[in-house]
Amino acid sequence: MKREITKLRLKQMLSDDKEEINDATRAAALADFTHIAKEYFDTNNVSLNIKKGKGCTDVTVSFRAAHVKNFTTLK
Repeated sequence: MKREITKLRLKQMLSDDKEEINDATRAAALADFTHIAKEYFDTNNVSLNIKKGKGCTDVTVSFRAAHVKNFTTLK
């Protein structure tokens, strides 16, 4: 029984190590990008796509904006 538990834990550790990003990091990044997108645009549906590329990780943040929140410059 102990051997099976150790085997399952090792398998999970190896699987976690191969992930591009873990769930907690993905959720935090998505929350941050959503907050920033809402500062500049009227949007509700921000998505985050992360996949391993050649020698790097490709990250895509996408959303649809109903309106752009333009800034007024002071003179």
